Amino acid sequence: MLALAIFLVTLILVIWQPRLPGQPRGLGIGWSALGGAGVAWAAGVIHARDIPVVWHIVWNATFTFIALIVISLLLDRAGFFQWAALHIARWGGGRGRVLFPLVVGLGAATAAIFANDGAALLLTPIVIAILASLRLSHAASLAFVIATGFVADTTSLPLVISNLVNIVSAGFFAVPFDRYAAVMVPVDMVSLAATFGVLWLYFRRDIPRHYAVATLPEPAGAIRDPMVFRAAFPLLAALLVAYFVTAPFHIPVCVVAGLAALVLLALAAGGRVIPVRAVLWGAPWQIVLFSLGMYLVVYGLRNAGLTAHVADALVWLGHRGTIVATLGTGVLAALLSSGLNNMPSVLVGALAIQQAQDIAPQTRELMVYANIVGCDLGPKFTPIGSLATLLWLHVLAGKGLRIGWGQYMRVGLAITPPVLLAALLALAVWLPVL
Repeated sequence: MLALAIFLVTLILVIWQPRLPGQPRGLGIGWSALGGAGVAWAAGVIHARDIPVVWHIVWNATFTFIALIVISLLLDRAGFFQWAALHIARWGGGRGRVLFPLVVGLGAATAAIFANDGAALLLTPIVIAILASLRLSHAASLAFVIATGFVADTTSLPLVISNLVNIVSAGFFAVPFDRYAAVMVPVDMVSLAATFGVLWLYFRRDIPRHYAVATLPEPAGAIRDPMVFRAAFPLLAALLVAYFVTAPFHIPVCVVAGLAALVLLALAAGGRVIPVRAVLWGAPWQIVLFSLGMYLVVYGLRNAGLTAHVADALVWLGHRGTIVATLGTGVLAALLSSGLNNMPSVLVGALAIQQAQDIAPQTRELMVYANIVGCDLGPKFTPIGSLATLLWLHVLAGKGLRIGWGQYMRVGLAITPPVLLAALLALAVWLPVL
């Protein structure tokens, strides 16, 4: 109970980020999580020997995430995302019902390459600006914006680097980059189709039939750093190839992503258009403290035997066939993520799968991927499911588009379950025949 209480209080502090007296900003997710870990250590819930164990779990995921965000921020400063969004808007040809699937597709592609956080936080302001230039109604703008936010998470399955959850789980179970992609790319395609289907059904009446293309600025005008912009496509192509080429040699993905970030930083510094120091300062360095601190607190749940109860549930599911095991594991992970946040939930699920005994190897592998699907999609049930969602809502509020928690949950509870079910069923069917 002490371990659980420390975890819950730490989670509340991470989400709330209270402001200390005399401090203009909140405590920050990193210091909040690290403080929880300190309390857990003082209370004897975790021990010094747990620190290297947890760091071994999180270091690759943490530095990969930072590298991807640096790449995303540099490309954003260069005008890459705005250029792409303006092209998408022009390809729509003035027809709203063509533009909507194009925006969903752009969000999915961005999430796959730049991770869900990059898609939600960088693409959303650009989509809002383009919608404002098109003079769409509030309801129509909300449909496109919510679609951008939801697709960022529901299609963050295909690659290891598409979500921090994926990186943590793949590293924990030593899943190679190529094996992960072989399993999850088809599952992601099903998730994308299901996402578009439910979004279309939910917002079809709000999507405008026509919009004025003439009000859009020229895409070329969005380019602010030609050198970085021209390097974007060959660099991203080389980066994707490098992930697969280096996979058999067990080279950590953070090394590949980090080298790409360094190349782009060097180009930006040479061009002297992008403020490189500001980009580095704006990188999410607190995620290093958050990953270590939060996962130490979660490891305390394991030490206290709480993850063993989840393992018992997984053993029961594992003896009910692959379909039940996949659906049960995914739904359980989704529920944990929606209530406890997906970052700690993915480690709870991974530790439980590791502890579960007497499960067939194929069923165990299905559970590993089902845990990822549940933790990627489950956060869309509630605003606290992921930190990216909370930041996304903050970005919207700053742009004058306020979405209350009640409104968010009405949309999330309507859209997420069918997408989650479709993705888990696709996984249960695809992996056994792969």
